[in-house]
Amino acid sequence: MFENIILGAVQGIVEWLPVSSEAVLVLIVRHFFDSGAAIEAVIKQALLLHLGTFLAALVYFRKDVRLLIEALFNYKSAGSETQKIFKFLIIATLLSGFLGVILLKIFVGLDAGLSLSTKAITLAIGLLLLITGALQIRIREEGYKKAGALKIKDGLLLGFVQGLSVLPGLSRSGLTVSTFLLRGFDKFYALKLSFLMSLPIVLGGNIIFNFQRLMFSPEMALGLVFSFIFGILTIDLLLKLAKKINFGYFVLFFGILVIVSIFI
Repeated sequence: MFENIILGAVQGIVEWLPVSSEAVLVLIVRHFFDSGAAIEAVIKQALLLHLGTFLAALVYFRKDVRLLIEALFNYKSAGSETQKIFKFLIIATLLSGFLGVILLKIFVGLDAGLSLSTKAITLAIGLLLLITGALQIRIREEGYKKAGALKIKDGLLLGFVQGLSVLPGLSRSGLTVSTFLLRGFDKFYALKLSFLMSLPIVLGGNIIFNFQRLMFSPEMALGLVFSFIFGILTIDLLLKLAKKINFGYFVLFFGILVIVSIFI
């Protein structure tokens, strides 16, 4: 029970930062709670905890979500910007979902086939964190495009990038926001679109990997509650902070610490 409270609180805070919340949860479980847990089980647990921050994002972006739901039933009457966001989300979700499932199976297969140790997984996560941090440091800060400038190629590119983030250590928000900025989008819209992208993929991922096998328990429900509470309490502050600060150096430093911890 204590494990789920801690993991839920961590998920609720870290989700809004360009740091891989999945990597942080995997590291915490492996090092502090049950280092023998299979990587597949840990990833699925992290995915389930994402439902808490999914609900928090749903509440925070409720106006945008309402417009998208209305577009689902009456696309022609929706505004031009809403239509473009709607098409973008469909393309990005389908591509990232397909790629994510393939990469997850490969990653889990490597863990099972090679019996990867905690140190090996920690090293892999640390290296992926370094990649995320380096990308964020190199992004342009200026941007002028808004949601109305979304094109099909943006959906394909962002869908591919989001699919890669299934690997622990590659921050979903960090990679997608960085890609939006590289594409010339304003930072406000980059953050907004990034988290709108997370809603269908988190829900779909849980339906595929968790709900069908009924991976639910009172302890997990407690983790979801804490994930939602901490998520709703921190989302506004941390999103505003993320707009002002380049977290690339923090992610880079965190990745180095993760790698150094292997030898301590």
